[in-house]
Amino acid sequence: MSELETSESTRVVKNLMIKNELGLHARAASSLANLASKFQSEIFIFKDGIEVNGKSIMGILMLAAPKGSMIKVSAEGDDADEAVKAIEDLVKRRFYEK
Repeated sequence: MSELETSESTRVVKNLMIKNELGLHARAASSLANLASKFQSEIFIFKDGIEVNGKSIMGILMLAAPKGSMIKVSAEGDDADEAVKAIEDLVKRRFYEK
């Protein structure tokens, strides 16, 4: 086996509640996608049985997640833990909205 075949990637999953007033609207979705794009891990966001690429603004908008919605963030890769922690921080800070 090659080194790539034997290495195991890390998968991290976290459930988060959307707390900002406008939910995952365009600016919040843009912030989330831009943050997710900084990481090498594959990042997916789930809501109500829908899975989207966490690096896609359009995908995130398709979730139509208002305030109070629960989303699940899943990241897989070498920086998965850092990616999920950064996204969790963004969501907890209500996307820096007042």
